[in-house]
Amino acid sequence: MSDVKRVSKRTQKAQETRRRILEAAGELFVRDGYGTTNLQDVADKAGVAVQTIYFVFGNKRSLLKELVDVTIAGDDEPVATMERAWFRAAMATERAEEHLREHVRGTRAVLERVAPITQVLNTAVAMDPEVAALWPQGVDPRYTVQRAAAGSLMAKPGARAGVSAEFVADVLYGLLSPEVYLQFVGERGWSPERWEEWTHRTLAAQLLQD
Repeated sequence: MSDVKRVSKRTQKAQETRRRILEAAGELFVRDGYGTTNLQDVADKAGVAVQTIYFVFGNKRSLLKELVDVTIAGDDEPVATMERAWFRAAMATERAEEHLREHVRGTRAVLERVAPITQVLNTAVAMDPEVAALWPQGVDPRYTVQRAAAGSLMAKPGARAGVSAEFVADVLYGLLSPEVYLQFVGERGWSPERWEEWTHRTLAAQLLQD
């Protein structure tokens, strides 16, 4: 077997181990809570030695950070949200109404993944302030994404005249947040489809021409 094939198999095995650990951590953190779950629990569920988790992730905080980042992205590829296919497709639309529809649909797919882990993260930060320090402080990256979407959306035909991109960014940032999604889907029992349609109609009334 060539060295290239050996390296490829080792890399593939390492990626599979990493994926199993993240899946196990996600399930246990959501089901049992961040504080209650220890790394041995994660190792048992993933079918690996606990030392493997320490080797791959370092500690429990780093494992949580990686889990949150991968959950937001949808995979472990180093591709920023604004370079993701769904976001680029929305930005490439010609009219504001098309852009808004695609943006809300794409955001819903993200929130379906992110909302449960957001609750875990909030609890973890309350329990351990060092968790919050794992992410860069300053402007929320989620706002940066919504600001870019707002600037493109409001420059297209069909956008409501006289509405600033700054205002639109604030509205998108608030209404398309994990917290609002959880209130409707988690607490009130809405389906993700109902949330998407209501959110689109609500935003359209504010941002698009009559």
